[in-house]
Amino acid sequence: MASMLTDDDLDEDSPRISTGSAGLDDILGGGVDANRLYLYEGRPGTGKTTIALQFLLEGVRQGERVLYITLSETQRELSLVARRHGWSLDGLDIFELVPPETTLDPERELTVFHPAEMELSETTKLIFEQVERLNPTRVVLDSLSELRLLAQSPLRYRRQILALKHFFTSRNCTVVLLDDLSAQQDDLQLHSISHGVVLLEQLAIDYGAERRRLRVVKMRGIQFRGGFHDFTIEKGGLNIFPRLVAAEHHKSFVGEFTPSGNAELDKLLGGGLERGTNALLIGAAGVGKSSLALTYVIAAAERGEHAVFFAFDEGRGTVEARARTLGLPLQEHLDSGRIRFQQIDPAEMAPGQFAANVRRSVEDDGARVVIIDSLNGYLNAMPDERFLILQMHELLSYLGQQGVLTILVLAQHGLVGPMDTPLDISYLSDSVLMLRYFEVAGTVRRALSVVKKRSGDHEHSIREFRLSPQGISLGPPLREFSGIFSGTPEYHGDKIPLMPGEENGAR
Repeated sequence: MASMLTDDDLDEDSPRISTGSAGLDDILGGGVDANRLYLYEGRPGTGKTTIALQFLLEGVRQGERVLYITLSETQRELSLVARRHGWSLDGLDIFELVPPETTLDPERELTVFHPAEMELSETTKLIFEQVERLNPTRVVLDSLSELRLLAQSPLRYRRQILALKHFFTSRNCTVVLLDDLSAQQDDLQLHSISHGVVLLEQLAIDYGAERRRLRVVKMRGIQFRGGFHDFTIEKGGLNIFPRLVAAEHHKSFVGEFTPSGNAELDKLLGGGLERGTNALLIGAAGVGKSSLALTYVIAAAERGEHAVFFAFDEGRGTVEARARTLGLPLQEHLDSGRIRFQQIDPAEMAPGQFAANVRRSVEDDGARVVIIDSLNGYLNAMPDERFLILQMHELLSYLGQQGVLTILVLAQHGLVGPMDTPLDISYLSDSVLMLRYFEVAGTVRRALSVVKKRSGDHEHSIREFRLSPQGISLGPPLREFSGIFSGTPEYHGDKIPLMPGEENGAR
């Protein structure tokens, strides 16, 4: 949390008003102070006009008089933006200081002017007159870049901005200034004048859709959640995803065992996996990690709980086919709504958006088991591995505090022999289950072992396991083998303690 408490004379009981965006209100802890001047800045295309309209339309919903003063966009352009978002501009006054193509129409109202043909002081005077005539409680001025061009000097520009601020200070009016950052350098003087500053950014990544993010630079007298917050522009406005801070969310729960539906697997885990913990399934591609995770989802649904399966790597059809092969009634629970399957495209979804999706599944849908398959796909959504670790730390801490069992799937590089892990997240995991291929007598087998479990005891042996139409089954401990996890096992006993039936093609 960041806080900036620099106004000693700020009235702590002053009313807070909504910005029109639930996400931004959440970041600000309830909205902004009324009757102050704020700055929204960002390059063209970052969503400044959209979030400014949301601010004014919220005022219309509250029965307030609102005014949009535009020096850069025409009323026709604003109407098009509103229409595509499904909004009506009824009740919103627009004062246009740039003429559309109909300027030459002799019937055109004389309230239309071209800033390039006017002195800055005259433009400012027109703004003052319009505000005094309408007496609005919310005003948006779009944009400061036009005033900056008219001023022609930083000193004159600053004086005019100060004049605007002093004018609005004497009125019961909350003002949002828009700036497209067309200045050659950061306008820190404008930051010092403003009561609060919100920065909007659009980032182009190497592959996939552009990413947008928002940061509250300053907000006098208001505690806010610092750092960057992902957002998207959708029909209906900006959908802002506040950065997840696990410490802000805690819920009481009983840390009981969560059965897997397989008695042998629960015994291997010393009774099972506890609620409020997370487990990492790590192994080569195709070894059975997703199938193992799927058994927990089905078991939760059989208990009447809600579970959610986030798939980064596989489509729904592939997962449903695997469930049928294992004899798991996935389709039945998908139809009933007890299991929700969501395929995630990491090239299209920002990490903050994914975290918000998970949070919505837990808080709104009541999910008690969450599967993330796989972390490899999630890693591809991140610009840097360091950020993935930080994101996962907050996400896992949040899920743990909500009493959710989280199962993470991580594919290692390679199939047999020495394995390479794309990232080390094992220290964040409460339990780690290792799955490996190994070869015996010309056949490929699968081995499973619990290599870490923070809570409670667990079996330390390595067991063979098999995937079959009867689900997952485990064999006896492979006590007379060595080198199982290296992929080159050696047998030191008299009778190989392997599961029967492998030669008949059983999986």
